[in-house]
Amino acid sequence: MYLACSDLNCNVPQIEAIYQKRWNVEVFHKTLKSNTGLAKSPTKCLRTQGNHIFMSIYAAFQLECLKLKHKMNHFALRSTIYVKALQQAMCELHLLKSA
Repeated sequence: MYLACSDLNCNVPQIEAIYQKRWNVEVFHKTLKSNTGLAKSPTKCLRTQGNHIFMSIYAAFQLECLKLKHKMNHFALRSTIYVKALQQAMCELHLLKSA
């Protein structure tokens, strides 16, 4: 892999350290875009857009906390949460049918 840097005085370990820090920012942006629905806001008012952005960032934070706690990646967490939600919905449906 080749890494480019505009600072000609940087050595290889410095460039690698910079890229490692930048990579965390890229992962955060991907999480916001892919996992929290940041780009899917149907809002038109400034206040509701701000609320949507705040809640997307909050969801990304919560997802990161769950990732650290359960030692799973974002996609595995999303699928686990989705399956649990479907199971709960099916239980509720069975309760409604039996009532």
